[in-house]
Amino acid sequence: MGWEALGQWGEDAARTEPLAGGVANDVWSVRVNGHRAVGRLGARSDADLAWETELLQYLDREGLTVPVPIPTRDGRLFADGLVVMTFLEGGPPETPADWRRVAGTLRELHRLTQGWPQRPGWRSSTDLLRVESGTRIDLAAMPVESVARCRAAWARLAGRQTCVVHGDPNNLGNVRMTADRVALIDWDESHVDVPDLDLVLPDNAAGLDDGAYDIAAQASAAWEAAVCWDDEYAVKRLAEVRAVRER
Repeated sequence: MGWEALGQWGEDAARTEPLAGGVANDVWSVRVNGHRAVGRLGARSDADLAWETELLQYLDREGLTVPVPIPTRDGRLFADGLVVMTFLEGGPPETPADWRRVAGTLRELHRLTQGWPQRPGWRSSTDLLRVESGTRIDLAAMPVESVARCRAAWARLAGRQTCVVHGDPNNLGNVRMTADRVALIDWDESHVDVPDLDLVLPDNAAGLDDGAYDIAAQASAAWEAAVCWDDEYAVKRLAEVRAVRER
């Protein structure tokens, strides 16, 4: 149906201007019931969108500042691939102190979602030690040596407790800060995985020790290489993953 679905939020609902939203979605500033909101149109399944919108509602109830899904006139949280969410003001993190606040917010996310079910169709980094695909990742499309490097990095996470990870907190556009709160937006890459993948932040703002930071940084680079394969960014990220030593 496309953007015609926006009419299910009211006769006066309308798009106003496009927003940056990555390659997977069409994201616009919209007006709903006279208020500014954000509309995101994509090709995710209903099960996938149900997982994400239910997560956001839960996090909002628990006190995290996140985009809250705005229901359609008949109470649905999404319709025909379209999700409409509250608009959040704020700017990006700029200082080491800002990033430490971001790290604190991420740790609270991780605490609140221990034992959360996996996003439908997704795989965690350690799942990919045994399987070849999940959502945007297809290891069969990568060179064998590259897969071996990625899996060696992910194997160092094996046995860790999992929770929901935001998936892209280093993107400045995904954090909206004010003096009294940190908001995380764009949950399109969120899924269940090892929490340290979210904590590879500028200047090691999460305070990981040297060993933990190295493990997380290698696993994170491998994940981004696999997700984006095989564009220029993916090749750059793969170059950061150490080669597997021959035995």
